[in-house]
Amino acid sequence: MMITDAQGNVLTGATSEVSGLFDQAVDAFNIYRGDPVGLLDRAIEAAPAFAMAHIFKAHLLGLATEPEATKEAKAIIGTVKSLRLSEREASHVVALDLLVEGEWTAAATVLDRHNADYPHDIVALQSGHLMDFYRASARSLRDRIARVLPKWSANIPGYSILLGMHAFGLEETGDYGRAEEAGRRAVDVQPLDCWAHHAVAHVMEMQGRAEDGIGWMIAREPHWSGDDNFFKVHNWWHRSLCHLDLGQADEVLALYDGPIRQDRSMVALDMVDASALLWRLHLSGHDVGHRWQELATAWDSHVDGCTYPFNDWHAVMAYLGAGRTAKVDRIANAYRNGAHVSEAGGWGNRTALPLVEGFAAFWRGDYENAANLLHGARFIANSFGGSHAQRDIIDWTLAEASVRGDLTAMAEAIGNERLALKPHSPVNKSFLSRAGANASPGRNAA
Repeated sequence: MMITDAQGNVLTGATSEVSGLFDQAVDAFNIYRGDPVGLLDRAIEAAPAFAMAHIFKAHLLGLATEPEATKEAKAIIGTVKSLRLSEREASHVVALDLLVEGEWTAAATVLDRHNADYPHDIVALQSGHLMDFYRASARSLRDRIARVLPKWSANIPGYSILLGMHAFGLEETGDYGRAEEAGRRAVDVQPLDCWAHHAVAHVMEMQGRAEDGIGWMIAREPHWSGDDNFFKVHNWWHRSLCHLDLGQADEVLALYDGPIRQDRSMVALDMVDASALLWRLHLSGHDVGHRWQELATAWDSHVDGCTYPFNDWHAVMAYLGAGRTAKVDRIANAYRNGAHVSEAGGWGNRTALPLVEGFAAFWRGDYENAANLLHGARFIANSFGGSHAQRDIIDWTLAEASVRGDLTAMAEAIGNERLALKPHSPVNKSFLSRAGANASPGRNAA
């Protein structure tokens, strides 16, 4: 008898017992809750030839964007190649080989073709969706899921998970009404779906609905804030952005010192959020003090100027705050002088380097140089890493550099641009009012 997963895909080398563990691991991955790796390890121990258990674990580690996890994923791939594989499983291995070498787009494209043949392979769909996220491909975030949705129905396990992924893709492509509708449908079916929940939070962030965002986060907090929730820090970060947009810095600092950083997480995703939040507080004129030091030390085990430049750029924020300029120079030099043989290496040289240099110039008070670097970098930054909300820190820093550097024409232009997108944002209004004050006749006469 052929053993299959919950979506009907054949599992080579599995038994009925371990297929159940595999399905539990998939469920945990779908909602970013629990311990999928631990479940897969149990399955592998019971059935060492269970190919998809190894393959799934390699996906989880390869997507971690952390050097040590990438090394472990490479070792697992070596093991998998010695096992008996179906065509579907072999196709996964092709994608994983590319992923661990930093070829994110090529890996994502392999999985795109893969899901045309295997539309119910939810591991491939979610892994590909995350690859689209990490390489900042808004169109693929939306269309990867749209291509297979007609092959699914509500009676296939995981259907609501696809709705949540599609919601995020719709949001990143600016289709906010449909995104919110799909996200709300997804969490109605599966309230623990953190990705769908955060897709709706992104809609509210992009539309400048800070009060709605806080209400959405508070009302659903029991569903996304559990101790075993891998995504909880990111959702606390989303709530913090809402408070920050309303000028409620005390709330933001309390959330940072509480659920965002109290556990000193060493997960790269959590540290990215911590760096970005401290930097935004700094831009807002708040002294975050000793917090930079702790975070900079945490980054030391992840930064290599190679694996994932988006992480390194966020480490630079912490290093600048902590006064570790030698670390900043080391990262910049790695991207300036590296061989750039992989796509990720190219991101470092073309995209991360001007961001690192621009943020460093801003920290030194060299606002004109910072503005020049960031004005160009913001147009290429969507070639790697994260969401529009995460990359907004570039434009915010550019706006602040323009105001502080008395670059009045640029400051007014950027202020107008930001207000057109979020006309009720106090932060955006302040850019324009401060730029206008810089240009006032009384100030010039003084």
